[in-house]
Order: sequence, then C-alpha cells, then structure tokens
Amino acid sequence: MFPKKIALLISFLMISLFSISQTQNSSKTFLYQGRVDQLQNDQVILIGTASSVAFNFTGNECSISLQSVDSYEHHNYVQVVLDGKYIGKIRIEKGAVQSFPIKVTSNKKEHHLEIYKNTEAQSGNVLFAGTTAKLIPISFKKKKKIEFIGDSITCGAASDPSDIPCDKGEYMDHHNGYYAYGPTISRKIDADYLMSCVSGIGMYRNWNDEHKDEAIMPDIYQNLYLTKDASKPKYDFAFQPDIISIALGTNDFSGGDGKKERLPFNAEKYVSNYINFIKMLYEHNPNVQIVITNSPMVGGERGVVFEDCLNKVKNAFAEDKTHKPIQIFKFKPMTPNGCSGHPDVADHKVLADEYGPFLKKLLNEK
Repeated sequence: MFPKKIALLISFLMISLFSISQTQNSSKTFLYQGRVDQLQNDQVILIGTASSVAFNFTGNECSISLQSVDSYEHHNYVQVVLDGKYIGKIRIEKGAVQSFPIKVTSNKKEHHLEIYKNTEAQSGNVLFAGTTAKLIPISFKKKKKIEFIGDSITCGAASDPSDIPCDKGEYMDHHNGYYAYGPTISRKIDADYLMSCVSGIGMYRNWNDEHKDEAIMPDIYQNLYLTKDASKPKYDFAFQPDIISIALGTNDFSGGDGKKERLPFNAEKYVSNYINFIKMLYEHNPNVQIVITNSPMVGGERGVVFEDCLNKVKNAFAEDKTHKPIQIFKFKPMTPNGCSGHPDVADHKVLADEYGPFLKKLLNEK
C-alpha cells in the first residue's frame, strides 16, 4: 500500500556462503528461517519480514549482537521471543554492531530464544553477529510449510503504533511482522512459514507507479533480497512450501497519491502477469498448492473486478492436470485501524482467524 521508498543498498564485507529458507549451522546450535543470507562465523543477515534466527542456551542471561547493515543510515527493529513468550521489539540504531542484554526470569535451566526481523526487506537488513550465550544443540521437527507473498498488508506494515504514534517517526517504526496475519496463522496451526512481501508492490504496477520507475513483484521475487540488484544472491527455492498464498492486487487497484499519473486499472495486464507469475512458481515448486486471495481493502465495484480477475487466473489453469487446482480465498471487507489505511495488529488477528481454518484444511488434505 503506502511505501516509504528507500534504495536497498547492502554494505558488508563478509563473504556470503549460501542462502536457504530453513537450516542449521554446522554445529547445530542456530536455526535460521525465512529469507536470510547465511554468512561465515555463524552470522546471518535477516532480510525478509519475520525472517529469524533461534538458539537454545543455559544460564540466566546472555547478550545478542545486532547491526543495521545498509549503507544508508537509519535504524531498524527485531522482535524477541524467549521461552515461547513475546517480550517485545529491539530498536537497532545506525552504525556499528550493538550488544543487547537478554535477561531470563524463569527458573528453567535451558532456554530458547527466537529473534525475528520486525521490518520488511525494503526497510533495510539486520545482521545477527552472534551471542554470548552458553549454547546447546537446537533441533527442529518437520512441519507443513506456507509461503506468504504479498504487499504491505502481508508484511504487517503500519500495523503497530504502540511505541510510536502513527503521525510520528518513520515508516519502519510502525511495522510488526511477528503479528502479521501470516506468522500468526502459522504459529496457530503449527506450520513453518516464509514471508515474501514488499510494501507498495503489485502484480503489474505499484501503489504510485505504473511500472516505470519501480520494480513489481515478478521483477524481484527471484532475488533473495527482493530487489533488482544483480549483485545480490538469487533465491534458491529450498523452502518448497506445501502452500503458497498470494495476496497481490491492493496496489494494482489503488489510485496512488492523486498527484502522479495514474492510468485506469488494466485487467488484462494484471491477469496476464499473474498467470506468468504462477507459472514461474510452479517451475520451482512443482508440488505446491497455490491460493490466491482478494483484499480486505478493495471493495465495491473494484472488488467485483478484482474477484473477476482472480477467477480468470484460476480458470487459466483449469486444464492443468500436472498441478493441484488453484484455490481462491475471499477476505471479508475491513475498515482498517492501523496507520495510513493499513490493518493494525488486532485487524491482523481478524484476518488470521478468517484465513487460518481455510489453510489448515488444505494442509490436512495434503
């Protein structure tokens, strides 16, 4: 929806070894998930919304080292979960690596810490540079997997003014990726997830751009960093989700800022790009179940056209016997309560409560 465009330039000297969606380090003490770039020395760059690093440790306290690694100067955020309890956001100021203490309040001998990137890829990237914790091995069980592709709504952008009011601060100050509908659903139904979302982005045009100056989702999806920067690693498609949920169209249907040129909605372009995008996803995820959704923010006549477009996309694959039939999910209309016309954290729970049972049923059918 309403992005704050910032050039995505990553500045780091370490050598990138590989980038996958769920893996452990060689000593099996760290678990990495989401769009991440794993580096040497057990360091990792958290790129996408709710990308994460987790570890187990002993003792009553530890510290974690974090850094905003972009060449432009700004702050960033991660969210921390200790022993299954959400304990809030950490603000990472611009500059050198910073150390943040984590205190334990329970009497347990062993503890589990999860660090999630609060903001999206376009808001900058966060380096996890290590911990002082006394680490013990971490394991993970095999779960069903969902990928959520979308825009600012999917990212949980502008959803949380609890620390800084909507009319204060910067765009990334109001993000809450952990409580966006996708991660919320995934935790409730015990699924692993991957977030591939960018504020303001669309399927054939963006919130305030007719695909003249800005990249659309089909342009950047196959880049790990969700940017057109060819120097960055490609996404390796290792995650192989059981379901891919696509929620793109809010920005294609938007009227922009009312100042920049905005052409009438082009249904043919939207449908054509959508079909080609799904074909690309099938090439890399041959066994996936794809779900395409409308938007809770697009109603009235536009909503009718939106649903007609989704039906055309679905029907384009009607004769496809190789893949599972495409499913359509329809969100109910919503009056959002977050910043700049976005759903807030409570609204995301409503969206999760609507969509979760539908996805759970599909997963149980697989």
